[in-house]
Amino acid sequence: MQVKEFNYKGHKLSYQTKGNGPLVVLLHGFGEDGTVWKNQYDIFPGYQLIIPDLPGSGNSYIIDDMSMEGMADAVKELADSLLSKSQRLTLIGHSMGGYIALAFAEKYPALLNAFGLFHSTAFADNEEKKSTRQKGIQFIREHGAYEFLKTAIPNLYAPEKKQAKQQLIEEHLVTVRNSTAESLVNYYEAMMHRPDRTEVLKNSHVPVLFVFGKYDTAVPLAEGLKLCSMPQLSYIHVLENSGHMGMIEEDMESNKILSQFVTTIETIA
Repeated sequence: MQVKEFNYKGHKLSYQTKGNGPLVVLLHGFGEDGTVWKNQYDIFPGYQLIIPDLPGSGNSYIIDDMSMEGMADAVKELADSLLSKSQRLTLIGHSMGGYIALAFAEKYPALLNAFGLFHSTAFADNEEKKSTRQKGIQFIREHGAYEFLKTAIPNLYAPEKKQAKQQLIEEHLVTVRNSTAESLVNYYEAMMHRPDRTEVLKNSHVPVLFVFGKYDTAVPLAEGLKLCSMPQLSYIHVLENSGHMGMIEEDMESNKILSQFVTTIETIA
């Protein structure tokens, strides 16, 4: 993977790229950077893979508009700089990255070949979820970003994985050691204020990928499955041994799902 920089309205966005061909973009979630997709670096031969550090994460700077729509605009500008004329991209987002993918699909549907929600949802936060995020914001402001992530990240993994894959959790924590309170608060506020985007799914004219974890407490399986009948064409997968971090917990199965989706979409596009 090559690491490159893109100037977005005077702010640095860092991204990783590999290969040539049709564009595949993977978006990470909250409490992550682009390296969360490291197990997927080599699964798209014949494509150009782009994995940005979202604004405020990794080596990317905070931008002026940190809403889901604002970050979707940043992803769009990055994609525009790489797309050839009339080319479209496949966009897959994990968790918060899925919220950004939905905002992108709403604003720029003509640019999409397909998109995917990987442990993500189109539903808006309910009041209980908003309350939990408010408590999280208070904790972040009082104790800092890393102390918050140390308590939050282990809960993203399936219960039986917390012991068996403790090393993976520790590696995950290393990648977010430099996370800032400002970024995490911005993300939480943006998630709290994002609208319900189920209409984006219902109105989609491109295929949509859904990947859920059986033990995901952030996006419960029962909730996620309610979305799957909304698009005209859905590809649905349940990771039987994952919580919220399937690309790490079940990397080989996730790789199979992602690579098959991208190649299938290319043949029917």
